Amino acid sequence: MHANSAITDNTVTIVSNECIGPDVSLIAFRCPEIAMHAKPGNFVNIKINPQNEPLLRRPFSIHNIEEDRVEIMAKSVGCGTNLLSRTPAGSTLQVLGPLGNSFTIDTPDYDTALLVSGGIGTAPMRFLEKVLLTRGKKVHHIIGGQSGRDIQKRGLTNYHIATMDGSHGYRGTAIDLLRQKYASFSGSGPIKVFSCGPNPMLKALAAFCQDHALPCEASLESIMGCGIGICYGCTVELKNIFDNETSTILLCQEGPVIEAERLLF
Repeated sequence: MHANSAITDNTVTIVSNECIGPDVSLIAFRCPEIAMHAKPGNFVNIKINPQNEPLLRRPFSIHNIEEDRVEIMAKSVGCGTNLLSRTPAGSTLQVLGPLGNSFTIDTPDYDTALLVSGGIGTAPMRFLEKVLLTRGKKVHHIIGGQSGRDIQKRGLTNYHIATMDGSHGYRGTAIDLLRQKYASFSGSGPIKVFSCGPNPMLKALAAFCQDHALPCEASLESIMGCGIGICYGCTVELKNIFDNETSTILLCQEGPVIEAERLLF
């Protein structure tokens, strides 16, 4: 979980921009400098508009790497992401990355990786799964959403789906489904959990993992104006593992991947 030292600011050209769900776009651009050094869990900070509106860059998890091609998922939730979702192929963007730390993959203490995500939190999971499989790990996904329209599973394998309205898969939360499925996962060797999603899901997941003595890493979301620790816009308070104190970090520098047992909600 070390911050990336190969950060570059790149002018890139969008090669495709595809709507893959309600207000969700899959955007691809070519950038060998980012693709060469990216690790699962890293993010990029994108200047949406060459003009000054919006002024701040927007952070996006790296969804996938294919040779020199970088993919991100963007959910339209405000002026910046709405503008990006409507930016056509052939347009240029300024992209800083790869940023942040990464999921801790290369440890010998687990055989099965359990990837738990909710909503747009599936964004980093395709890249993570690809790398885990090259390491010989078994991979299972638990994916949650309000309805089937919120589920993003493109490029993922071996997934189990939960929706609150029951329109796709199990009716309930991702953590409800995890509780039901856990016995079948635990028979295939030591487990490590990797997660990304809304805070209520992460809170319930952290409690589940603590109860079952499972290591768990969570990728957090935050506004990140600069992405490199200058603007101090992404401060997060965390628990210290070895005492009852708390400490404040910059998520763009010491995150976005955090040990789940440190999270405060």
